[in-house]
Amino acid sequence: MKDINIRSVRFSVAVDEKFEKVARKLGRTKRLLFVQMVDYFYKCKKDPTDLSDDLLKNSLVKNHQQYISFIRAQENMLLLPIKAEVDRVSRSQRDIIERLNSAVLKQNVSVLSGQKTQTTAIAEMEKSLGQLLKKSKDADVLKAQFLFLLEEYIRGRESLGPKATAAEKQQLATKIKDQIRML
Repeated sequence: MKDINIRSVRFSVAVDEKFEKVARKLGRTKRLLFVQMVDYFYKCKKDPTDLSDDLLKNSLVKNHQQYISFIRAQENMLLLPIKAEVDRVSRSQRDIIERLNSAVLKQNVSVLSGQKTQTTAIAEMEKSLGQLLKKSKDADVLKAQFLFLLEEYIRGRESLGPKATAAEKQQLATKIKDQIRML
């Protein structure tokens, strides 16, 4: 078998120490790290002497500009119309709430005035009903007393008998009339 690793690179001890530290930090052998570094520089076409990495910066700036233009386009296409629509809906909701509040306030005022009117009317009806009940009771009492007096008159008339004089009958009628007037 032929060994394919026949090339060698010479560098200083200070560079070797740095190379060793980097390899240990990444957990690789120096040979593997060297091969990966060569592949990296070959693929990305970077110049290792360019520490500021202008190519990477330019690439990032270009991507950044693309993102910003995309965001601005999205803002114009989506965000601004959505914001305008939300503002319109918000104004509409405010108008609806104001109209609803004014209508509810008017309705509340009319309901309260109607309740006050009804309360006054109910109080008057209760008062009238109380008076009617009192008068009804008074009428019932009067009827009972009148019936009592009528029965007294009938008994008194029967006790006078058929031979009673007109003066006695008149005296009995006057007595009952006086008692009726006292009711």
